[in-house]
Amino acid sequence: MTGPPAAEDDDAETVRQSLEQPELFARLYDRYAPDIHRYAARRLGEGAADDLTADTFLIAFRTRGRYDLGRRNARPWLYGIAANLIGRHRRGEERALRAFARTGHDPVAESWTDRSDARVSAQAPLAGALAALSARDRHVLLLVAWADLSYQEVAEALGIPLGTVRSRLNRARRTVRRALGDDPAFRFETSEVS
Repeated sequence: MTGPPAAEDDDAETVRQSLEQPELFARLYDRYAPDIHRYAARRLGEGAADDLTADTFLIAFRTRGRYDLGRRNARPWLYGIAANLIGRHRRGEERALRAFARTGHDPVAESWTDRSDARVSAQAPLAGALAALSARDRHVLLLVAWADLSYQEVAEALGIPLGTVRSRLNRARRTVRRALGDDPAFRFETSEVS
């Protein structure tokens, strides 16, 4: 295990210093914007991701004076802001997921990566399963699966207790498994799950 992060890697210190030297806040942007953008693109598409990423950091910059300096890692805080903004787009996301489930055509697949038609079509049942989740359960599941946040980071990002993260994630996984049934495209061995 390594020691505490160097001062330049301590997000709380960066936020604190940015109160006097606003240009230092760019360190957080440089460190986290690509990940926030990638997550937003997977949720809403490339065009919306650009705006959402910019809005996330604008809100973070404007509210940095309220940041809890006891939290050295700003990643959950930033994902929390992004999740709230994505929530505003929830209806559009649900419509897109339901359309994908019905048609097999993913309107944002191009922003994810170049994929074969067969692979995109195989994901239609997953899109339907995600659309069937409540927004709260979907946020938790996708922050873990797509943003690679720990349970604790998800709790911090969404401002909910750790136990709530676990129960929402468990409910989301059960719902998705039930919706996918025996679809061979989504079978995996337990050993494949980390």
